[in-house]
Amino acid sequence: MKKKVLSLLSLSAVLWVNAQEKDSLQQKNIEEVVITGQYMQQSINKSIYKVEVIDAQQIKNMAVTNAAEVLNQNLNILVEPNSGSGDSNANIMGLSGQYTKVLIDNIPVVSDQGMGNLVDLSKINVNNIERIEIVKGSMGVEYGNNAVAGVINIITKKNYSKKFNALISLQEETVGKDYDWFKKGNGRHVQSLNLGYRINDNWSVSADINHNDFQGFKGKYNGYKYFSEGNDGLRGYEWLPKDQLITNAAVRYAKGSTSFFYKVNYLNEEINSYNQIINPDYESGSKTFVAKDRNYFTNRWLHQFNIQTKLGRINYNGDFSYQTQKRKYQEYDYDVPNRATLSKDPELTYYESKVLYSRGMFSNFLNSDKINFQLGYELDRTEGYANSVTFESNNNGKNINRTIFNYANFLSAEWKANNWLSLRPGVRLALSDKFDSQYNYSVTAKFNTSQNSDIRAVFGSANRFPTYDELYTFVVDNNHDIRGNENLKPETGYSAGLFWDYNTSSSGAWKFNLSLSGMYLDVNDRIESVIINLEPLKYTYLNVNKYKSMLFGGGLNIRKDNLTLNTGVSVMGVSQALNTGQITSPSDYNYYVEANLGANYTLDNTKTLFALYYKYTGKRKQFTYIPSTSLSTDPGKFVLGEVQDFNMLNFTVSQPFFKDHFEVSLGIKNIFDVSTIRNTVSAGDAHNAGNGNQNLFYGRSYFARVNYNF
Repeated sequence: MKKKVLSLLSLSAVLWVNAQEKDSLQQKNIEEVVITGQYMQQSINKSIYKVEVIDAQQIKNMAVTNAAEVLNQNLNILVEPNSGSGDSNANIMGLSGQYTKVLIDNIPVVSDQGMGNLVDLSKINVNNIERIEIVKGSMGVEYGNNAVAGVINIITKKNYSKKFNALISLQEETVGKDYDWFKKGNGRHVQSLNLGYRINDNWSVSADINHNDFQGFKGKYNGYKYFSEGNDGLRGYEWLPKDQLITNAAVRYAKGSTSFFYKVNYLNEEINSYNQIINPDYESGSKTFVAKDRNYFTNRWLHQFNIQTKLGRINYNGDFSYQTQKRKYQEYDYDVPNRATLSKDPELTYYESKVLYSRGMFSNFLNSDKINFQLGYELDRTEGYANSVTFESNNNGKNINRTIFNYANFLSAEWKANNWLSLRPGVRLALSDKFDSQYNYSVTAKFNTSQNSDIRAVFGSANRFPTYDELYTFVVDNNHDIRGNENLKPETGYSAGLFWDYNTSSSGAWKFNLSLSGMYLDVNDRIESVIINLEPLKYTYLNVNKYKSMLFGGGLNIRKDNLTLNTGVSVMGVSQALNTGQITSPSDYNYYVEANLGANYTLDNTKTLFALYYKYTGKRKQFTYIPSTSLSTDPGKFVLGEVQDFNMLNFTVSQPFFKDHFEVSLGIKNIFDVSTIRNTVSAGDAHNAGNGNQNLFYGRSYFARVNYNF
């Protein structure tokens, strides 16, 4: 129903909006600007940090629907989708989403487990994104806890050059080979509407709505209509159906040295889970078969206010945010043969987070072009709730309701020693009512070795706070005894990196950018589930593990006229010392390779765009624990498991019409038809295919998209 309503809304907009002149902002800026890790917005070439940027045009060429699909093209970022929950977290430099800070306009995003970490990237739509900025490495001074592996900053659109802007987009995709338009059918159906209005030179407003209807992927199963009296386990989906609605609204003011904006974001998501087990039912007078199915609901509100102004000569940049996320589920009895819902249980909240957040930065204290200081503060109050069934048991009948307050001050100074050397040291003190005080440090240097090349040397530290699961889990029954540990301390980590960039252009208008990089990351006191008693078997979480990784990479960007080519390759080695409480794994480095390629070419006469995106992820090896049948006499062993390598290739062709107001795009995603890969590192569970396999994608798919830009 949402799909039909939104389609009608989009078509209605066509009738009452007059076509406007082409938006001059569609032309790519000559000099790209960034804000992540900066005192003020500035050119990417002047940034003291190595910032990777994915702009709106690249995102559009990919024909993706959410941030997870965008980031999967980036080297050393692996966004592993969870076919059971539908979530997708960013894995940077081999570390999970717990170690990556995800921001929207410099504000950490609320999640089930807190603020900024373990953010589901599939819940962030791309239709209002201006660019995505990525900084890899520990950024604890600037962004606080959980920014151990890096920061992903999603910058939304705020400025419009025309009086009125409107963009309607409709996209239809197959899911594997399955597709049809009807409700409870197959495929993915996406509709979006973006509106922007410049009231005058100072005020502007914008709004957008995006609906993403994913009808699920059956794979080895037979869908929700299927049943067998023998309960053969083939009912349901490998990838659960998901219906997602995301809306944004914003108002912006800018005059002189003062600007501010207020933005509100709302997400509503429903995931449908179908039980593989059915039971005979005779209550209606005739035999039928009933399944206990479940729907999951997520509601998220993000409120954000940002102000930039001058206090005398001092620059002030302040962010204020209130965010909530509530996740519920509802079980119901479904008559499978008759396609009827018999009864519904009440909706039950199983996760809820409420966050009050503020971050402020003061800079430009001195009247000097040589040296600048930045003084900042950050505070967040996170209230988390998990009900007594969240951790797979009754948790002794106790719900979990905890509040954590964190406050931090950070200070850095940027010194331009001369025309070729800039330095920025920094320090942060973080205070918490739950954990001991944390100190983070950073030192960054930028060397302009010539007019066309520069070198950046970056050192930084960060810490990761334990998640709610690690602190408060209580799963105790006849088969399990797994308990959280409220005495856990934050993990600590640091990284060091060296980055070289070289830019040149020839008389033939060929432009080249060559980059080389090397990074080292070290994490101590890693939290792991540990055996603390053999008879009976008991587990808890302790700070016992260590993690190290080394990364070496290079990239090349080539541009000439209508051709753009980006390619890169990296080699990463990971060393982990895993501890079960009885034995410790070897800590040898295991290396794997990644490579990517992005190529865009536009025909002169017809303006037809051809876009190709390729990524190779090499075979990854990691030690994994194999328990024995009798832990009292044999503690088990660590063996070297592996995750199979795979290739991803997407192709898009886009054709504009009517002076670029109307555009049609056709394409193929996952051309090599990757779905399940071999994974002997993690055993099969509710999130994996089992038997040493992992559900990674749902095979080759085809799509068609139409855009109308007024």
